[in-house]
Formats: sequence, structure tokens, C-alpha cells
Amino acid sequence: MALVNENYLKLPGSYLFSEIARRINKFKADNPEADIIRLGIGDVTRPLSPAVIEAMHQGVEEMSKAETFRGYGPEQGYQFLIEKIMNHDFIPRGVELSVDEVFISDGAKSDTANFQELFGLNNIMAVTDPVYPVYVDSNVMAGRTGFYDSKKGQYDAIVYLPCTEENGMKPSLPKTRVDMIYLCFPNNPTGMTLSKEELKQWVDYARENRSIILFDAAYEGYIQEEGVPHSIFEIEGAREVAVEFRSFSKTAGFTGTRCAYTIVPKDVKVYDSQGKAHSLNQLWLRRQTTKFNGVSYPVQAAAAAIFTEEGQRQIRETIDYYMENARIIREGLQKAGYTVFGGVNAPYIWMKTPNHMGSWEFFDKLMINAHVIGTPGAGFGANGEGYFRLTAFGTRENTLRAIERIKTRM
Repeated sequence: MALVNENYLKLPGSYLFSEIARRINKFKADNPEADIIRLGIGDVTRPLSPAVIEAMHQGVEEMSKAETFRGYGPEQGYQFLIEKIMNHDFIPRGVELSVDEVFISDGAKSDTANFQELFGLNNIMAVTDPVYPVYVDSNVMAGRTGFYDSKKGQYDAIVYLPCTEENGMKPSLPKTRVDMIYLCFPNNPTGMTLSKEELKQWVDYARENRSIILFDAAYEGYIQEEGVPHSIFEIEGAREVAVEFRSFSKTAGFTGTRCAYTIVPKDVKVYDSQGKAHSLNQLWLRRQTTKFNGVSYPVQAAAAAIFTEEGQRQIRETIDYYMENARIIREGLQKAGYTVFGGVNAPYIWMKTPNHMGSWEFFDKLMINAHVIGTPGAGFGANGEGYFRLTAFGTRENTLRAIERIKTRM
């Protein structure tokens, strides 16, 4: 008799975006004439840039010739891409890395979900609340989170770090010791950021407690303001306690192309039951070489083109396009009387639902009345209840139409 991994049975309902898709499909079946505008899932709408496409075509062409064909690539990624990442994203910010501290992957979602495999099940984990669901769900599947309390909407073995209006949607340090800390800044879903001084408090806490910070910087390319750190490694001491996840999905339109990278410094350590230190870098390398065969050569060649002069110009145009959408949404909602967060350094706008309306109730009302789709805040955690997320990844036309509908129909 095959037995189920019962940790999967602790997951409440379906994955957030699967439930959203189910509700949309039912609504469309009942209302086939409805013109739906989707500002819910964080998927991009602008195509890959010409520089990226040209490099991808060249990569495919190379694969068609015996003299330039490539079979299995290095699981950690091709050095030509790793060096461009280091020279563009880190060295200019005073962050020194070695080639074997950068791991190319098929997405930050995969890496943030998989990285927890390196930690013992008795580790105490902390997450901000609201939070990107993958951090929690992947640890539930591993058996690290305890049981789900449906009344609280939380797991009993997780330390939750509330992000509320009272604290400016920024988490406070844990009041008890934790071992694994998930931080995402610029934040998904709230769109908020931490200053260098605020982030340093987390690094100092991790150093004092020998904790590990799992820092998701997937949206760092959207930072507009000065003084906001793009990498946790800009903070002194972070190499000892942090791992950083990056992605080309939202910055370069690779949501369907799949390419990302994770920084695992050699200085960051975990400990066995005898107190002996072990390198997370070597453990992650062992995990990847066992379970991952690398990102395809044409995709990595395409990713490298992002860092050319022309690629940078084209990517900046795309980011500016989405951030103008964010401004339109943020200011439009504010003028309509909504309380709004984010949308300044991130492509997400976090709004408070009117009249204490529940998040899913507001989702249904917005879909039915305005034919606009967003993401219920409750899907990101208990403290997301009463809030709603809209993304700036739609087209300009649809963004303008959506805000006008919200103003006139809600």
C-alpha cells in the first residue's frame, strides 16, 4: 500500500492562484460576454526585448551545428552569464563574489521552494505576514510547520512577523529565537521596501542568533528611490548569514522563458547536531548537481544579453513602462479614496478593502461589478485579510481601463 506524504494534507485548499483561476473560469462560463481585465497574477505582458531575442536565436543557431553544439551544461550555470551577473549587479554596489557563489536556475520560485531542503525539520522558521505563499507551502510539504489552525489561518510552528498599517507594513524583529528567516524586499505582496539601516537590524539579529536569512530580491530591478538596498550583501556581515534569490522573470520578461540565480556565499554556515559547521554553498551545490541539470544554453545566452548596453536600455524601458502603470494604479486608487501601499519601488499595489470588506468578498465584487481581477490579501496570510493586491504588469490600456472601472463601478 502506497502511503501519502501527510504533510501535503496539511495544506489548506488549493494554491492561491489556482483558486483565482477557478473563480475566473466559472465567472466567464456564466458571463461569456464579460471583458475581463487581469491585474492579479504577477505575470508580465510585454514581450522579450530585441537584444534578448537576438541572443536566443543565436544560441539556437549554435545548437544546430556540430562545432558549436552543447550537451549537458554545468549545473551551476555557464560562466559567461555568471560573470556578467557579478560585474553588473554586484561589483558596482561594492559586493565581491566568486564565480562558484552564483547558481543559475530556472526560477526564484523553484529556488525559494527548494532551498529549505538543506535545513533540518526542527528549525524554527519565521515569515512576514502577509507573505509570498511558496515560502510557507514548501515548508509545509517538508513537515517543518506543524498543524494548520483554520481559525487563525496560520501554522502553529511558524513564527509570523505581522506587517500592518501600524508598523508601516514592515516586520519587527522576532521576539523569540528563530533559525530561518524569509524576507522579500521590495516586498511581494505589499510593495514596501527596507532601508539599509532597517535591513542591517536583521543581519545583526541573524549574526547574533546564528540564523539564516533567505532574502528574495526578485523585484530589486524596480527600485526607484535612492538609499534602498538592491542586495542584502550591501549590508556588512550579510555574507555570513544570508542567501539571496534573484530572477529575470519580472525584470526582463522571463516568466515563460525561465532563468534566475541564487547567491550562496561560502561564508554562510549551518550546523549539525554536534555543533559542527557546514557550508551551505557546498550543500546547495550537492543538491543542484543531484536534482537539477541546469538551464538550457539558448536561455542562458539570452539572459546574458540583458547585460549588454542595448539590453540594459531595453530592459529599463520595460521596467519604466510597468512602473508608470504602478503610478497610474496607485494615484488612481488614492484619488478614489482608497488607502494604498507600495507601487513606488515595486510593481505591486497593496490596497485596503473598503468598509472592512473581506478580501475574497472584494475579489468577487470587483470581478462581478468591474470585471477586474486582483489578488485577495487573505491568500498571502492572516494579516492580508482586509487587503487586496493589484499588479502593474498589465498593458497601459488595460491599466487605465481598470482604474476607470474601479472609480465608476465600485
